[in-house]
Amino acid sequence: MPAFTAHRRLHFRVAVSAAAAMFVAGAAAAYGEDRPVAFVGGRVLPIAGAAIDRGTVVVAAGKIIAVGPVDSTAVPADAERIDATGKVLMPGLVDTHSHVGGGWGGDASGPIQPDVRILDSINVRDAGFRKCRAGGLTTLNIMPGSGHLLSGQTIYAKLRQADTIDDILYRDPDGRILGGMKMANGTNSQKEPPFPGTRSKSAALVRQKFLKALDYKRKLAAASDDAAKRPDRDLEMEGLLDVLEGRVIVHHHAHRADDMLTVLRLREEFGFKVVLHHASEAWKIAGELAKANAPCSVIVVDAPGGKIEAMDMSLATGAVLEKEGVPCAFHTDDPVTDSRLFLRTAALAVRAGMSREKALEALTLAGAKMLELDHRIGSLEPGKDADLILLSGDPLALRTQVLQTWVEGRRVFDREDPEDRLFAVGGYGASRDQTAHACCTDNRMAETR
Repeated sequence: MPAFTAHRRLHFRVAVSAAAAMFVAGAAAAYGEDRPVAFVGGRVLPIAGAAIDRGTVVVAAGKIIAVGPVDSTAVPADAERIDATGKVLMPGLVDTHSHVGGGWGGDASGPIQPDVRILDSINVRDAGFRKCRAGGLTTLNIMPGSGHLLSGQTIYAKLRQADTIDDILYRDPDGRILGGMKMANGTNSQKEPPFPGTRSKSAALVRQKFLKALDYKRKLAAASDDAAKRPDRDLEMEGLLDVLEGRVIVHHHAHRADDMLTVLRLREEFGFKVVLHHASEAWKIAGELAKANAPCSVIVVDAPGGKIEAMDMSLATGAVLEKEGVPCAFHTDDPVTDSRLFLRTAALAVRAGMSREKALEALTLAGAKMLELDHRIGSLEPGKDADLILLSGDPLALRTQVLQTWVEGRRVFDREDPEDRLFAVGGYGASRDQTAHACCTDNRMAETR
């Protein structure tokens, strides 16, 4: 089982030489598009290093070129300068668990549906995406719901301006769409047959399906290049083999401590990579999670309710996991938490004892690692994607506003723009085309306004 390893802390102050400045201009010219942009004078929170009180961040050709103090960071002569004095710059926020876009995954035909792809039902014009940008979110893991043991394939979405789903997809160098596999246990998936009625039967069904996938793998191996001997193509089995062979991560809904331990037993049996999502009772078994090197994507809400297995949810979960050395990221589960309130999640965790450093990391770099995208996003470092946000003040302060959101060096939200401002503050029309994913209620497609 590949482990999620802690990356070394990088404490850096990057001084860009004249030669580097020439490279900036050359890179932008090579792309034949945008001028370099320099954010100058603001407090910079790189996440991967110490804060810079008066810093400069230079971006060009969709990438971060330089991060450092104002007095030692060169700015290309042709750069657009943005005065960030009195403001804060930090990486774009990474939401490891979202349902924006109105997408639906598996249906009532069965509890395990690895062939389902959430990208086939996402509306990129859904107002939820504009609210995400207004909240400073730049990367999402968009999931099917948790009403199945396995409800389908997720996508990792980059919140560029979009006309089609292809505009927001992350792809690897070979063009493969990047995403994970959504699984769940606990009460959500317990229903009338063919769904399981108990926790034990839930685990048994998963084991049986994985064993079937391993048998499919053996048949493929035995057939080798002989097309006549190969089994018929099976999209379910292909999806499960992506899991079992480590090409995708399982994003596993689990609230109770015993349900999380069941997931870890399954991981031990079948060797897949997993992130535990919600993890309401992770504070009860933090030591076991640390021994298992089991990363947790945690939802932080200040008004719990609605699900009895989440009754022991604690605002202190982040602090407990930090103390034990368990990787911890935060998520919105939007629409459970409005994406515009994501910074508030970290503030609540800090109030309950989590360190400021780890809480900000949980909004950014920790989530990037759980999506295996930390080579591209999650911190302000040269060479990474130019995804960043400009804030009016400290990210944990109640009255701080997201002023601008940038994705790959392009401004995708500006609070000064009246239309963008509408999606930041609400009001008539702000949710006109937004639908909420509500897999576990009778109201399947509730409009939010």
